[in-house]
Amino acid sequence: MNVEKVLIVGGGIAGLCTAVGLKGSGAVVEIVEQNPKWDVYGVGIIQLANALRALAALGLAGEAIAQGFPMSALVMWRPDGAPIATLPQPPIAGPDFPPQNGIARPKLHAILQKAAQAAGARVRLGLSVQAIEQDGERVRVAFTDGSQGVYDLVVGADGLRSRVRQLVFPEAPSPQYEEQVVWRYNLPRPPEVDNIWMWMGDPKVGIVPLGPDLMYMFITDAAPGQPPRYPEAALAEEMRKRLDGYRHIPLLARLQEQITDPSKVVLRPFETILVPAPWHRGRVVLVGDAAHAMTAHIAQGAAMAIEDAVVLTEELRRGPSLEAALAAYNRRRFERVRKMVEMSRQLCIWERTHDPKADPVGVTAASMELAAQPI
Repeated sequence: MNVEKVLIVGGGIAGLCTAVGLKGSGAVVEIVEQNPKWDVYGVGIIQLANALRALAALGLAGEAIAQGFPMSALVMWRPDGAPIATLPQPPIAGPDFPPQNGIARPKLHAILQKAAQAAGARVRLGLSVQAIEQDGERVRVAFTDGSQGVYDLVVGADGLRSRVRQLVFPEAPSPQYEEQVVWRYNLPRPPEVDNIWMWMGDPKVGIVPLGPDLMYMFITDAAPGQPPRYPEAALAEEMRKRLDGYRHIPLLARLQEQITDPSKVVLRPFETILVPAPWHRGRVVLVGDAAHAMTAHIAQGAAMAIEDAVVLTEELRRGPSLEAALAAYNRRRFERVRKMVEMSRQLCIWERTHDPKADPVGVTAASMELAAQPI
């Protein structure tokens, strides 16, 4: 397959992993990233077994584990502190890797940045795409800085509000707010916290190890109507309020007192999108959140983005034509991702509606079973 020049729009997880996957393919790879600082907000990320398996395919799992905190299970508690279940993760990445890993988001970003640049990708910051035109043989791109380029393939990895998706898939649905938000905050890790712990109350509270001395807390909170807005100075106080119902649990009471710096609180709405298949049109293809964004309830958003990159670059290497490669990418990805989006959204709906028939343990276990399947 003759793909000599590739443009990746977006320098986040999906885009950087795609650049790494193209290493040694012979293609000249260019990344454009709208954020001139090329940084990420500083909380953590959960890498379940399938995320580590995908990173291993790119040669990056070892570094992520070395800079993170290996774990083996998800531990779920009732809001009164009584245990519900412990869900062990299978070591599907192989005997050399743990079942799951927690890592600070900036550390993962630095690993991917270094690997993409080592793979030969040229990175241009502070710009995005203005216009995209295709003639069947090439893609002509106009950038927001006035420059232009011609490419064999354009990869839209520019996130939930993808400009590539808007230009090439104008009929695609808009992101949907799921009437729930998540609060996040980094904290010192108590020694006993060695796995993901979650208290399944209202709101739900979780803690995730990220390193020997670091973890983060998340709180998922119903917010009907529109995403709430608070002055930055009030964020720490507002996050602490949401732990008032857990003061009877000594660990959470201690952690509540440590949420003091409003500038370190990260508050984000849960928004979803699933672009109908196929995720390619001509010589333009979508990966990661540009094609599918999900809530964090099964910790699969980043994993699906990394898997996209692995599958896309595998098919680009072995496909007899670009069209065949992109069609194969869609066949391998769409149904798997669709199920993940639906399961994460189901958990979100149950949490905010307090459905008495909810089965969060069953759906979480089903997501783990799906994650373990080959990609």
